[in-house]
Amino acid sequence: MKEGGHIGDGIRPSERKKGYATEMVRLALIECKKLGIERVLMICDKENIGSAKSIIKNRGVLENEFVNSDGKTIQRYWIDN
Repeated sequence: MKEGGHIGDGIRPSERKKGYATEMVRLALIECKKLGIERVLMICDKENIGSAKSIIKNRGVLENEFVNSDGKTIQRYWIDN
């Protein structure tokens, strides 16, 4: 619940800023819905602006931030599915 989530994604550097992450999250939300997951948790590093944007574009709402064991600030987003 703290350092994980229902959906993880990653885009190689040469393919970033093309909308792939947003589409991957959208498709993953469809699968979550099929599994009966009504509230989806996604997390990302605060520094990862692209990941945060793809979550927000899919209705993600920031719940909070925390500092993990590596000293990185992590953002927790919930998406009502």
